[in-house]
Amino acid sequence: MNALFSTEKISFNLPDAEIEYYPNFFDLVKANALFERLKSEIPWQQDSITVYGKTHPQPRLTALFGNEGKPYSYSNIVMQPHPWTPLLVFVKEEVESVCETLFTTVLLNYYRDGKDSNGWHADNEKELGRNPVIASVSFGAERAFHLQHNTIKEQKLKITLEHGSLLLIKGTTQHFWKHQIPKTTKHIGPRINLTFREIK
Repeated sequence: MNALFSTEKISFNLPDAEIEYYPNFFDLVKANALFERLKSEIPWQQDSITVYGKTHPQPRLTALFGNEGKPYSYSNIVMQPHPWTPLLVFVKEEVESVCETLFTTVLLNYYRDGKDSNGWHADNEKELGRNPVIASVSFGAERAFHLQHNTIKEQKLKITLEHGSLLLIKGTTQHFWKHQIPKTTKHIGPRINLTFREIK
């Protein structure tokens, strides 16, 4: 086993979904160091987003890194990637060793406090292909990750995403489920999330 991460895994028995959670993927020392470097080294930006005809600042900061010439678009936002940095390549290769997937792109999210959020959505953009593999690494404050089946309303799941954890979502999940990071009134610190994906 690689000394830098843990392969302890939790799987969930859900219809139409393949979800795996690695709560201690990076150990505490490594997770702390990665969080501080990501917070200070990433060129964070805040895009505007239009929902139901109203435009407002997106409730979190973001950044996109990836292979040259492969933009990523969601919610009418088109992001152009920065070139990979050694720090992000390191995290990517650690994740790839577990996922058996080669990722081309990472979308980073910086949740500054409990007011920052990410509304209900699925990662089903056409450039991700039919059954995308999404690997999500979390650093910093714990946040609740909610999932809900699109048609079987009683099928729901809440996962607390811990500091240094990896959440792997694959198979048909994006076709049948949506997910969110809701706002919280709790006084919590910042969280940085890296979502690795392959743009076809």
